[in-house]
Amino acid sequence: MKQALAQNGWPEGYGRRVLAEVDSTNAEAARIAQGLAGPEWILALRQTAGRGRRGRPWADTAGNFSATLVLRPEGPPQQAALRSFVASLALYDAFVAVTGRAESFALKWPNDVLLNGGKVAGILLESPKPGLLAIGIGINLTAAPDPGAVEARALRPVSLLSETGAAVTPEEFLVPLAAAFARHEAAFATYGFAPIREAWLARAARLGEVITARTGKTETTGTFTDVDATGNLVLQTAKSRVAIPAADVFF
Repeated sequence: MKQALAQNGWPEGYGRRVLAEVDSTNAEAARIAQGLAGPEWILALRQTAGRGRRGRPWADTAGNFSATLVLRPEGPPQQAALRSFVASLALYDAFVAVTGRAESFALKWPNDVLLNGGKVAGILLESPKPGLLAIGIGINLTAAPDPGAVEARALRPVSLLSETGAAVTPEEFLVPLAAAFARHEAAFATYGFAPIREAWLARAARLGEVITARTGKTETTGTFTDVDATGNLVLQTAKSRVAIPAADVFF
């Protein structure tokens, strides 16, 4: 399904606001959500209290990308969570649009985008209030955190500029990202998760390889064989096939 675009490439029906500074775009989304008539992108040129999954701090450097899309998704909460795959595909498409390098990018379950094997972007889904979904996106456009500052065993952080030479401002990147998200969201609303899942798997990092999924203090190692119809990571271990709903994944 095609998504209507304005002449400047911005998707119709989506709002946009750009803030010079905010504590967190996800926090701002929670503050403004009730007064919105439709989905709204919030882009901050500087965050003072950005965060990633499980409350981890997200390093914010001038020129990097920090934004949140807040919307009211239809369907049950478990279906709303599948928007992480919609957002991942949108990020992939936007990266390819600004670099022309489809082969350099891959999607890491559940919510990261990789560039030349390193982490260039992450997604954080939150539900600030019942019926609302905030999709936070952080991208290393110009600079990456010090590798020594990331969690042990985590992939090395990389930036779009250092790996590809592409110099893109946050405002510039938001346009192809918003357009790609609107396109994939329209497909998701019309056809369900199946085509989103298929497209995501076609871009998945380490599919068919042995990986480790850690949930709390429990680790499961096996061959990454699939993502199932509910978005679970599927590993084939030495004993059985295991479906994992949430975990940190290590290669």
